[in-house]
Amino acid sequence: MATRLKLSKMSTEPLVDATAYRSIVGSLRYLVNIRLDLAFAVGYVSRFLEEPRKDHLAAVKQILRYVAGTKIQLTGFSDSDFAGDVDARKSTIGVIFFLANSPITWQSMK
Repeated sequence: MATRLKLSKMSTEPLVDATAYRSIVGSLRYLVNIRLDLAFAVGYVSRFLEEPRKDHLAAVKQILRYVAGTKIQLTGFSDSDFAGDVDARKSTIGVIFFLANSPITWQSMK
């Protein structure tokens, strides 16, 4: 969203399809659970769900362009050694998942 963008419920812009606007904003609200950098912008455009105008939709489209340009990659790695423990004949397994370059979950078990 543009810096210092001021949107108003009293805008004089033409109305847009409210169902489509709500659908897009609802999807963005779901995406906020994993993309906290969107929280403020999505909360701001959520104020206009009742009567969305053309300028409100332009702000939502700008958020979508930002999301498309900053895709976050989920990467997972796993490793195991089958029956690596000579005494118990058990395998050791390890799994780690990264979101972007940050580890988000890992597991190691015998």
